[in-house]
Amino acid sequence: MGNDAKETRAKVLVVDDDRAVGTVLVALLSQAGHDARAVTSGAEALAALAGRPIDVVVSDLRMPGMDGLELLAEVRKRAPGIPVILLTAHGNVPLAVEAMRAGAADFLLKPFDRDEVLFAVAKAARASEAAAKRPPAPASAVEGGAVIGSSRAIADAMERIAKAAPTAATVLLRGESGTGKEVAARELHRRSGRTGPFVAVHCAALPESLLESELFGHEKGAFTGAIQRKPGRVELARGGTLFLDEIGDVPLAMQAKLLRVIQEREFTPLGATRAEKADVRFVAATHRDLDLMVARGEFREDLFFRLNVVPVRMPSLAERPDDVDALVVRFVAQHGASNGKPALRITPTAVAALREARWPGNVRELSNFVERLVVFADGDEIGEAFVREELTARSPAENADTTSGEMAKMTISSLTSLGERRSEAERDALRAALERTNGNRTQAARLLGVSRRTLYNKLAELEIT
Repeated sequence: MGNDAKETRAKVLVVDDDRAVGTVLVALLSQAGHDARAVTSGAEALAALAGRPIDVVVSDLRMPGMDGLELLAEVRKRAPGIPVILLTAHGNVPLAVEAMRAGAADFLLKPFDRDEVLFAVAKAARASEAAAKRPPAPASAVEGGAVIGSSRAIADAMERIAKAAPTAATVLLRGESGTGKEVAARELHRRSGRTGPFVAVHCAALPESLLESELFGHEKGAFTGAIQRKPGRVELARGGTLFLDEIGDVPLAMQAKLLRVIQEREFTPLGATRAEKADVRFVAATHRDLDLMVARGEFREDLFFRLNVVPVRMPSLAERPDDVDALVVRFVAQHGASNGKPALRITPTAVAALREARWPGNVRELSNFVERLVVFADGDEIGEAFVREELTARSPAENADTTSGEMAKMTISSLTSLGERRSEAERDALRAALERTNGNRTQAARLLGVSRRTLYNKLAELEIT
C-alpha cells in the first residue's frame, strides 16, 4: 500500500470561488495523501501555476471573471502537461462534451462523491507523471496536421491513415511503445470530418472494477457512491472518436462488453434499463502481440477481428533513421520554448551523434532525451561533446538496448527472428530495472515508464520471476 500511496500522491491546485467548497476539497485530498491547496479565482490559479510545481488542477466551471473553460484553455497553453478536472453543479451532457472537447481530463458533478473525486485525481496524477516523463506533443510529432518525417516507413503509415480517416471503419494502431500511436489516432480524428470530440481512454491505467463505469457511465444509485448520473466516455465521444489505448490490457470479461458496443453500436450505462446508441468512431492501439494473445486465449478472437478492420503499424525509430534529424530539430525548438530557452539550437554534429544512438523507447525516448539536453545545456548551443556525455550517462534502463545487448552478444548471435531479438532486449531491460530497484516492481515500472499492469504482463509474457 505504501508504494501505491506514493505513486498517486500529487500536488493538486483547487480553484473555486466558494471558499467552503475549496476547503472541503483540500481536506479530502490531503487526507488521501495529496499535497493540496485552494485559490478562489482563475487569475490566482495562473499565478500559483507560475510560482510552484502543480500536478493536477481541479477547477469549478462557473466562476466570476475567468471561468473554468477559460482557465482550462490558459493551462493547456502555458503548461499542456497538467491535467485539468472540471467540477460543476450545472452538469449536463452537452456541457460535459464541451469540456472534454476543450481538453478537460475529467468532468465531475456537485455534490461530489469522495471516492469519485479521489479516483479522478489519482488517474489525472498518473497522466501528469507520464507527461513529465514523455511530453505528449510529438510521439511522431504532429505539427500543423503533418507528421514530422519523410521516411518511407512513416509515409506508408500516414498514407493508410489518410485513406481510413474519412470512413467509419474501426482502426487498430499497432507498434512498439513510443512510436506515436496516440498522435496517429488524433490525426485520424482531425482528418475524419467528425464534429464531436476526441476522447481517449487509457485502458491500462484503469482497474477492471472501474473500467466499465468509465466507458459506459452510470445512473444514480447504480452502486454505492453513485449519487447522480455520470456520462461515460462512449457518450462523451458522441459524434467524434473514442480512442481505446492499450486495448491489449483490457480483461476478458470487459472485452465481451466492448465487442457488443463495437458490433451493435449501442451500450448500457451501469444501472440503466435500456441501451443507448453509440455514435462514435472507434480507434484502438496496442504495443502487445494480439495475434499471440488470441492464440493463448488471452484476447477474444471476435473482438480482434472487429478492431482489426484497418490495421496500421506505426514504425519504430530504428526503421526510420532518416527522420531523426528533423525530429531532433523540432524537439529542441519545442522544449526550448517550454523551458524558457527559445534561442537554443543544436549543432549538426550533435544531431549526428543522436542519429547514431539507439532508441529502444522510440520517438518518445528521443523527445525526453532532447528535453534533458535542453534543460542542462549551458549557453545557446547544444554541442556534440555534451550530447555524447549525456548519452554515456544514460540510466541502465535507457541503455538496456546497448549495454545489456553487448553482454548478450553471444546469445543474440544465435537468434533468428526480429521478435526473438526484441524479446531478449526486453528481458535485459526488465532485469536491469528490477536489479536497480532491488526487486521493487512499482519502482521498476516507474523507471521503465510503464504502468505496473504492463510490467506484470510483460514479466509473465517473458517468464521472468
